[in-house]
Amino acid sequence: MTTALSLSSTDTETDPSDDDAPARLRTLVGSILSAPVYDVATETPLQFAPRLSSDLGNQVLLKREDLQPVFSFKIRGAYTRVARLNPSERARGVITASAGNHAQGLALAAQRLGVRALIVMPTTTPKLKVEGVCARGATALLHGDGFPEALAHALQLADKYGYTFVPPFDDPDVIAGQGTVAVELLRQHQGALHAVFVPVGGGGLIAGVAAYIKYLRPEVRVIGVESEESACLQAALAADARVVLPAVGRFADGVAVAQIGKLNFAFCRRYVDEVITVSNDAICSAVRRIYDDTRSITEPSGALAVAGLREYVRREGIRDQTLIAINSGANIDFDRLGQVIERSCRATD
Repeated sequence: MTTALSLSSTDTETDPSDDDAPARLRTLVGSILSAPVYDVATETPLQFAPRLSSDLGNQVLLKREDLQPVFSFKIRGAYTRVARLNPSERARGVITASAGNHAQGLALAAQRLGVRALIVMPTTTPKLKVEGVCARGATALLHGDGFPEALAHALQLADKYGYTFVPPFDDPDVIAGQGTVAVELLRQHQGALHAVFVPVGGGGLIAGVAAYIKYLRPEVRVIGVESEESACLQAALAADARVVLPAVGRFADGVAVAQIGKLNFAFCRRYVDEVITVSNDAICSAVRRIYDDTRSITEPSGALAVAGLREYVRREGIRDQTLIAINSGANIDFDRLGQVIERSCRATD
């Protein structure tokens, strides 16, 4: 069954500085701790990055969510949401819109729980992600040039055919599932910790991570990292209200979202310390730096946190601190690697 938060994703945009904020936080933390993610997800390692640490003069740790069964953290939220559906909701089948990583997470979750799944994906979605959805038993439907068009079509189909819609980020159960990343990293590293860097698209991961970290260790900074071409959280924080970006770049396709989620923003505006934006060249340089330390290839959106971490260290001049970056995914088409390598060489390090 779905665990209800006192602030739902259909509520009006309420400033969580009101008197209900502590209760909402406790409810979310309880939902995070009870999320059934380990039915399908794995506890990923928190890996020391020796070259990044040496270059930056700080201890850098990578939370390796690229090692999940679907090669991204998205399985956590998708499975939590589907597992908490009631029998009637499951029987109707599930539908979502996604640029790829939530799609694969939902496909695997539905497969494990015996639920039919239809995934609407933008026509620009990397082939690897489309194939990943189909390989896990779901039906992939390509529609529209970007996420907004795919989302609108998925909602229309849900209304017309009665599918249960599983949001990619703006949902209390999805946020709770993603928040389990923070449970792990705080358990894996219990010493001094300066900051955790979190990639931001629609805000599911950072809402859950920020809420849990601030509940247990409020002194730890939670820093969101966005692509310069899709900085919807930074824009919302600046305006103190959600805004719709007029256009988004698709180089980091996993975070190509024009508007931060409503429920996500309610938590982010209270518990996120700041948001850093980075260029595509900086993202590609981060992909290369992660490879140097792990011999693993990260997708552009998955390398956002490392790119932001490097920018933060340069800006603040900090040394001898412990910094954690969430390496959020590795779903990149092989034929894009040449472009990433070329841009990483252009980046000014």
